[in-house]
Amino acid sequence: MDEPTIKVWDPLVRLFHWSLVASFTIAWLTGDELMSVHEWAGYAAGALVAFRVMWGLVGPKYARFGQFVRSPGNVVRYLKAAFGGEEPRYIGHNPIGALMVLTLILAMAATAATGWMMTLDAYWGVEWVEEAHEALANIMLALVLAHIAGVLFESYRHKENLVKAMIGGSKRAPRPADIA
Repeated sequence: MDEPTIKVWDPLVRLFHWSLVASFTIAWLTGDELMSVHEWAGYAAGALVAFRVMWGLVGPKYARFGQFVRSPGNVVRYLKAAFGGEEPRYIGHNPIGALMVLTLILAMAATAATGWMMTLDAYWGVEWVEEAHEALANIMLALVLAHIAGVLFESYRHKENLVKAMIGGSKRAPRPADIA
């Protein structure tokens, strides 16, 4: 029997998420070969990040930073509970997921900014900008892989397909112990 569900991820959050996946993937794959494609993918990623920051301030409940960003103490408590196998289920982002969202947004913004800087006369050929851009791109890849691992771990732990939730927008309705 199917459990009741609720809408969590609005269409714009989901469109942002999958568009950022596509733009980062395209930028990563074209960085050494197709510079015009690489640059446009980077501009798209930068614009998407700007949109997400705005949407995190004015969007619906589960899109807002104020709903899911937690204090460092909450993050530590969640980590301890997770290591003990007793972490609560969150309807929106859990404290570690929220930290990952913020980290990915900041890292993508910095990657896009350094990429853009490389197109300016003032920074054309400046080694530290190129090295920072490449390092940030590699950090982004590591963060993406950690994000995927976290999604798979939480999907297993709470018996809920989080990838499917980010596609369709719905998650299992809250139970009494869940944190909305």
